[in-house]
Amino acid sequence: MSERWSTTDIGDLSGQTAVITGVTGGLGAHTALGLARRGARLIVTARDTRKAEDAVRRLREEAPGSDISIVELDLANLAQTTAAAQDLAAAEPRIDILVNNAGVMIPPFARTQDGFELQMGTNHLGHFAWTAGLWPSLRDGARVVTVSSLAHASARGIDLRTLTPEGSPRRYRRWNAYAESKLANLLFAWELARRSEAAGLPVVSVAAHPGYASTNLTKSGLNLRGRSLPGIAIHQVTGIIGQPAAHGALPLLRAATDPMLTGGDYIGPDGFQQLRGRHPRTVGSTRLARDPRLAGALWSASQSATGVVFDVT
Repeated sequence: MSERWSTTDIGDLSGQTAVITGVTGGLGAHTALGLARRGARLIVTARDTRKAEDAVRRLREEAPGSDISIVELDLANLAQTTAAAQDLAAAEPRIDILVNNAGVMIPPFARTQDGFELQMGTNHLGHFAWTAGLWPSLRDGARVVTVSSLAHASARGIDLRTLTPEGSPRRYRRWNAYAESKLANLLFAWELARRSEAAGLPVVSVAAHPGYASTNLTKSGLNLRGRSLPGIAIHQVTGIIGQPAAHGALPLLRAATDPMLTGGDYIGPDGFQQLRGRHPRTVGSTRLARDPRLAGALWSASQSATGVVFDVT
């Protein structure tokens, strides 16, 4: 497997359908552009369809002739997420690439429509229900990419009580909650890989992280309830020292397109401490992220939380 990968290594994606969550800016927009430039037909999602239409207009300007459609998706609303996934699966009998990218980062405490802590509810539970709903269109050979973060390494476990409407009685700490949601992303990606292999299905479930990338995620999360000085400060610092979102999207693009990757692979930047880089490569994760018992417990808790039985057969 070449570790000097670049976008020139992406093959012709004509005839393939790619679904990407969260494309109104940052990593999702650049991932969508990279796939569109290689001929993929795109289905992009966003909570705000007006912003999505602006994003699609920009994509078509940079990748003329692109075939792009929009699906309204609010990952913080399980009923809407499940319905959107089922409708899309009915309309698209085959999806070749799914990039689970959308998310929220370090907001003040808030709950989803269903009562879950916002970061775990959106970043993990929403994508769990979304992927499960799309499964009939994925099971025959899709590449499923789940976007995680370096922050997963700071999680010391997952308090599964956060996957209940009652929530955890512990004090809310936004960074810890974010880290646990990103750990959950990795556990989900690799449990999906294990279950797909056990079922003999040709699905390739992999994960990717963007390093320390400059996007609007910190700004939108910290300013969820209005502009705040910490939100402004962190976003400005990120803009100075973080790598451009276009570079942060490179691991996602490799994860989505490299035919040499296998289920359970994890892609990140090749630079110092995986913070930045222009040639994404396979990277490691914490031992906890590879724990099959924790992954199994998370899967069961996620089914109970979402009311969705995700039967990987």
